[in-house]
Amino acid sequence: MDLRLDRKVALVTGSSKGIGEAVAKTLAREGARVVVHGQNAEDSLAVARAIVDEGGRAHAVVGDLTKDDEVERLVRDAQAAAGRIDILVNNAGGSGETEDWTTTRPQTWAAGYDRNVLAALRTTASLLPAMRTAGWGRIINVSSLAALMPPPGRPDYAAAKAAMVAMTASLAKAVAADGVTANTVSPGTIHSARLEQAFRKAVEGRGMPFGAAWADVEREMLPTFAQVPMGRVGTLDEIADAIAFLASPRAGYITGVNLRIDGGMFPGL
Repeated sequence: MDLRLDRKVALVTGSSKGIGEAVAKTLAREGARVVVHGQNAEDSLAVARAIVDEGGRAHAVVGDLTKDDEVERLVRDAQAAAGRIDILVNNAGGSGETEDWTTTRPQTWAAGYDRNVLAALRTTASLLPAMRTAGWGRIINVSSLAALMPPPGRPDYAAAKAAMVAMTASLAKAVAADGVTANTVSPGTIHSARLEQAFRKAVEGRGMPFGAAWADVEREMLPTFAQVPMGRVGTLDEIADAIAFLASPRAGYITGVNLRIDGGMFPGL
């Protein structure tokens, strides 16, 4: 399917690694001009160069999304390099401290909210006026299945990701008549470098070699980590493909949705 992204410009926050990197590369393969963002210039440039080496169009910007002035600067840099931003993927964020209800602190919640919710708010507020004026725009916020199925640990992270779902629903209603859509994607258990490292370390304690085939590691560890009906973890490309579709003109009548990509983990409506 042609997603008709060849004349679109996308800014993907937190795209120097992980889900964001996969999203940036997928959008570029679909024809979009992509602005890669991270806090480390070398990492961001490496992803942008990899996209260009594959025949895509990419630029890199750097900035801390918890600081208003840095967001303003990186948005200016992105627009100067690539033109008006049509697509914003708010992927940057993360869980931060590992705390539970016996150790959690208000400052951890504040930092997590800033890193996830307010970071997305800053970039959205900066780019939204131009999208509304142009009569076209796509905003995709990356949340987590933890927003819908909060675990007992890291309550600050689950709460922040739940706030992102709510803010997206509000935004979608506010801008629907302006040709701008806003949607959330909530990944479940995804095959990242961090997850693979954790799985491999755990299987060592069960007598399996650290370098065992991934399929064997996954089969051994997944049931104790998450009850995924599909029996496997998701891939970065599966997340990226879904986001690319939501970012495209073909998804023009989809807004306010929280798309779960979780292999069937969520128990239902």
